[in-house]
Amino acid sequence: MTISTPRRRGMTEQAADASIDQACRMLRLPSIRQQFTEIADTAEREQMSYRSFLAELLLAECDDRARRRSERRIRAAGFPRREVVAGLRFRRQPER
Repeated sequence: MTISTPRRRGMTEQAADASIDQACRMLRLPSIRQQFTEIADTAEREQMSYRSFLAELLLAECDDRARRRSERRIRAAGFPRREVVAGLRFRRQPER
């Protein structure tokens, strides 16, 4: 048995934004939550279809997750930090 929430018609822009923010928090979609307004404004200006708009949102989330995953893996690998490497002084080896 599937429980669904009733659809809300005639919602104001402010109420819609608040609902989207809350839903993104519940679904753990931080990138969509952060970028929604910007992407929605761009979609409206460029007269994107609903599918194109949705694709842009989902691709933004996927891209951000891939970036964060990469950053986590680099941290987990334990590579030396850039500042440490930059601060090292290398002596030039004499030529033979």
